Amino acid sequence: MKVQGKMFLGFAAFILATAVVYGFWSKEAAGTTALFMAFALCTMIGFYLAFTARRADTGAQDREDADVADDAGELGFFSPHSWQPLALGVGGSLAFLGIIFGWWLLFFSLPVILVGVYGWVFEYYRGESRTQ
Repeated sequence: MKVQGKMFLGFAAFILATAVVYGFWSKEAAGTTALFMAFALCTMIGFYLAFTARRADTGAQDREDADVADDAGELGFFSPHSWQPLALGVGGSLAFLGIIFGWWLLFFSLPVILVGVYGWVFEYYRGESRTQ
């Protein structure tokens, strides 16, 4: 993770230089603000990755003599059959369409988003049996 942290911090420095040059050259507030916000986001991600790399074991990507096969194996659990991202995508699309066509459309998107979030959070929760 050290490589990723350094990469994001380097990208943040590049965006900061770009934001300063863009701000002086264009005198435009929206683009300059967006670039400074992108700098802040890259800095946060870079510091998080650098902080996490100190506490985590050295991965294969951090060693110069590592092979591709050294990083092979299971990376985590990913749900193979979840429909909840589709519900969240539909709800998010309706919400953004509500910004375009009218705020009333958000009333229809909010239940879809809430059902998607609830389903995704409790997808693998079995809970305690209430029948005793």
